[in-house]
Amino acid sequence: MLDGFSLSGLPALREGRSRAINAENPTGEPGRGGIAASALGASRKGSPCLPWLHAGETVTLAHIHGAGIINHFWCTVTDRTAAGRYVLCDLVLRMYWDGETTPSVEAPLGDFFANGFGRGYTVQSLPIVVNPKRGMNCYFPMPFASEARITLENQHSGDVQGFFYQVDYTALDALPENAAAFHAQWRRQRLTAPAQDYIIVDGIQGRGHYVGTFLALQTLERDWWGEGEVKFYIDGDDAYPTLCGTGTEDYFGGAWSFGGKDAQGAMQEQTYQTPFLGYPYYSRDDDYRNEYFHSECPPMRALYRFHIPDPVLFSSRLRVSLQQIGANEHGLFERQDDVASVAYWYQAEPHQPFPALPAASARAPR
Repeated sequence: MLDGFSLSGLPALREGRSRAINAENPTGEPGRGGIAASALGASRKGSPCLPWLHAGETVTLAHIHGAGIINHFWCTVTDRTAAGRYVLCDLVLRMYWDGETTPSVEAPLGDFFANGFGRGYTVQSLPIVVNPKRGMNCYFPMPFASEARITLENQHSGDVQGFFYQVDYTALDALPENAAAFHAQWRRQRLTAPAQDYIIVDGIQGRGHYVGTFLALQTLERDWWGEGEVKFYIDGDDAYPTLCGTGTEDYFGGAWSFGGKDAQGAMQEQTYQTPFLGYPYYSRDDDYRNEYFHSECPPMRALYRFHIPDPVLFSSRLRVSLQQIGANEHGLFERQDDVASVAYWYQAEPHQPFPALPAASARAPR
């Protein structure tokens, strides 16, 4: 059950009971899907979504009792209000396992699905997929021993109309003893400090493995931005990490500044997407940029790396950081940029409480 997807394993009979929670069956009970009536009659698409997410409201998307594993979470919502303001960074997704009072997952909805800056764009990785138009899918397995609760808080200034979602899970009699809990944490530093590394995640305590990084970067200085190295401080590491990469674009699987050339022969960064590594969004290529962003808006770049074949294992502690180092014709230099991220990992509970999530106004892009 927890070994992942394999074509060779498909014929094997499995334990458990398939369930789904959505607006048509909010409790996931067997034989209770699609009961609501519409103008077409009984059980004819009578409750396809939550009609409204009211300003300041927190809704419970799923509350599951007993053991199980969430296999797939899909949702979609408008990306902006009629006034043109983006909402994906104003909706806060939280997940709680086994009676927790502090969430194991806390992130703006868009960022959790690798859609930064409140923008909706396609993502074609293995665990996170965003299809046209804002069809957001998560395939990270999320096991729970006795209870799972998923909530969504609307911190937007107004009501948001129409939230569609589905949580597909397997109900089990009991979890395997080695099943760790899924975690995801969002952070942002609106202006990094010179020669001080940006912290992707810190304060992780216990045993587990790190499985992914999403980076949403607004560059505030000129020249090449990606010489910073990603560092993993594992267990007893202090001044220096056990794992230290060779550069930002290298960590995300690219090389040489993602370089290509435009029609005038100037260097041009190239975007790409693969199952584990990707650069899905660069605002230079955004057709809506001139309509929804001022021309002086700092460039926006979104990148992901999922450590699924190569998880970073830790026994007691983990801290992950990113240097802000750039390069120009004079050599390397310390940069100051606007950096946000989501860290994804599994660990044995309990987890340490997360830092307080900044207010919606502090999460919006510049």
